[in-house]
Parts: sequence; structure tokens; C-alpha cells
Amino acid sequence: MSNKMKLLSFVFASILAVSFFPKESFANWNSLQVGDQGQQVTALQEKLVLLGYLEVAPTGYYGPLTEEGVRLLQRDFGLSVNGVANPETLYRLIEIEKMAKIVYGEARGETYKGQVAVAAVIKNRLHSSEFPSTIEGVIYQRNAFTAVQDGQYYLTPTYIAYHAVKDAWKGWDPSYGSTYYYNPQTATSEWIFVNTTPNLRIGRHLFAY
Repeated sequence: MSNKMKLLSFVFASILAVSFFPKESFANWNSLQVGDQGQQVTALQEKLVLLGYLEVAPTGYYGPLTEEGVRLLQRDFGLSVNGVANPETLYRLIEIEKMAKIVYGEARGETYKGQVAVAAVIKNRLHSSEFPSTIEGVIYQRNAFTAVQDGQYYLTPTYIAYHAVKDAWKGWDPSYGSTYYYNPQTATSEWIFVNTTPNLRIGRHLFAY
């Protein structure tokens, strides 16, 4: 196992052991910046590791490596790049976490490409006039995602789900613009068959408009 994989395994195990991320992670935090230290910095660093923006174990100290990780996050997710984990950046981390929960809850048994495609569908809905205009609105829209209905949304996503979100946000869309997906073998809603147009299949999921 490579050092990077060992690091990711260590961080993931730590997150399972001690949850720094309740349902609304970072929601009430102020800005974090170079020189800050403590549990909140550790929590931020763990998210940066999961996303691949920090390749050292969390220390709880906001130093140059953490600052650079935040800069990379801000660059990839369309934020002002200043290296400060300001409210806008912390809120984006909440959105990333919610998307990762959907990816993990809905597609953890799929290939990586299939997981990126699920994340891309969320992003495609965000930019469609037919759906809510916020990530929270898209995710919590009634009957939108099975994982929210059956509770799998509340499982702890792995770094793979976070990377899928990152790649989708950066522009990779294996779904080719799809705004729906479903497993035709297990789907129980007649609506999905009647009101969507199949686009392509990835693994067990059929992606559609």
C-alpha cells in the first residue's frame, strides 16, 4: 500500500472513530487562517485530505500546507483564491459533503466513473431551470434521491466519493448532461420510465434527460 493510500486510510478511520462533522458541518464556524489551531482546524484538514488537497496527516495547526490546500480547493470549486477558510469556503465544504453523501449512498457499489456520473447529475440539476437552484435544494427535493429517503445518505462517505464530487465539479461529466439516473432493474416509480429519455448506461445505472 502506498504512503498516500495509508494516509487516506488513517484519516478515514479517524473520521469514523471521532466525528467532527455533524449534519451541518462548519455551519456556525468563523474563518480559519494561518496560525489558527485546534479541533476545527483538524476537521478542516481531514476534509482537505479526503479531497486530495493535503497529503500529510492532520495536525490541528493551520500552516502553509493547509493554506495551500485551501487555495487548491478554492480554485477547483470556483471560489476567490486567498488561502483563508472563510465562510464562503466553509459553506462550499458543506455542499461538497452533502454531494459526497449522495454519491456514497446511491453509487458506492459502482465504478468510479459511475460515481462521478452521479455527482455530475447533481451538478447538472443545479444548472437546470427544472430543478432547485441550490445544492441543498437539489438534494433534499422531495423524492429526488433514494438515499435520502431510506437513510443511506447519512452513512459516512469515503474519500472516493469526495474525489468523484471534485472531478464532477471540475468538469468531468460521464453522464453527458443527464439530469436523471436509475437502476432499471429495481426502480419502482413508473414516472421515471414515462417521463425521461434514456441517454446512456454506466454500470447498473441508466442515465437520462
